[in-house]
Amino acid sequence: MIKNIFALTLVISTFLSFTATAQNSPSPIRVRGIIEKMEVDSIIFKERRGEVLKIAVAANLNITEVFPIKISEIQENAYIGTATLTNSSGKLEALEVLVFPEAMRGTGEGHYAWDLMPGSMMTNATVSQLKSIGNSRELKLDYKGGSQVVYVPENAPIVTFRPGASSLLVPQANAILTVIQKDGQPLVTRIVVGKDGFKPPM
Repeated sequence: MIKNIFALTLVISTFLSFTATAQNSPSPIRVRGIIEKMEVDSIIFKERRGEVLKIAVAANLNITEVFPIKISEIQENAYIGTATLTNSSGKLEALEVLVFPEAMRGTGEGHYAWDLMPGSMMTNATVSQLKSIGNSRELKLDYKGGSQVVYVPENAPIVTFRPGASSLLVPQANAILTVIQKDGQPLVTRIVVGKDGFKPPM
């Protein structure tokens, strides 16, 4: 049974924060899952809790490919985003790290709650210090108004972005949808998608 996405807002855990320039816009939400089918002006999408949704797609849809890179590509002064959980030692441990392309420096800057897992946080910041611990890393991350130290284990997925094409939007592709409410109806404005079965880890 295909459902309208806004019937599921109670099971979608966290709303996105907007930048100051978009504070008066409707807040988007992230929906993670698998593409079932692309239609002319909509997507049929199986979200990670198993619900199948049919959602309209914007005419100017932004398609972004996420793909894996090596942990060695995390360098000082890189601008990154990392979803974290607090480990048993009370330290932030990365669940994943996204190294932003330079043109995206400043995107979503700060430290705030994230909806990847219960209790997860997101830090988008500049790497001010980097310490190698074998194949793992310890990062000092600076952002406007604060800083965090994050441990990145060697098995954490490390990824980056590049512009994507509609050819990536195939059945069974793993993706994250950005959905807004426009004129009272849900609308997909962006799709972050992996190629050949790769799952966006954010």
